[in-house]
Amino acid sequence: MHRLIPITLCALLLLGTSCRFGSSTFNLNHASVESRYVCPRGSNNTLYNIHASTDANNGTSSAVTIDTVTAVLTLTAVHGSWLQQLGSKYDAGQVSFAPAGVAAGANTTLHVTIPSACTNESTAASGASFAEYRITLTVKSSAGTFRIDSQNRHRITAA
Repeated sequence: MHRLIPITLCALLLLGTSCRFGSSTFNLNHASVESRYVCPRGSNNTLYNIHASTDANNGTSSAVTIDTVTAVLTLTAVHGSWLQQLGSKYDAGQVSFAPAGVAAGANTTLHVTIPSACTNESTAASGASFAEYRITLTVKSSAGTFRIDSQNRHRITAA
């Protein structure tokens, strides 16, 4: 009889820890980016911002502080003439974001601004070309480091 008590107690402890309701973690979901930017003719390294967002869900009992966000753009598709090859990456480095944290048990949207630039030497006769980029956000926080890819692509069009 004494041998069953530790086994039964262990089984009850395991059952109790696996039956929590809701999430007890911090996670990011549903990252998206602005879908299109038209680079004006005659542009030469013209600066513009790409806006991205991701849902931040804090199922923990503590506030989570967002320390840094970085962004990497990876070329996934090209139409027409484009200087970069498929798979080329642009590391935007640390980017601006808000809010700086997520309260315990709260959900919010993390808004990210990614600086970028474009050059468009095309003429009307050369036709339109475009490139599509997958954007990967890396979020360093008090809950750990999280990496998420945009569900949609950012397209730069040179027309």
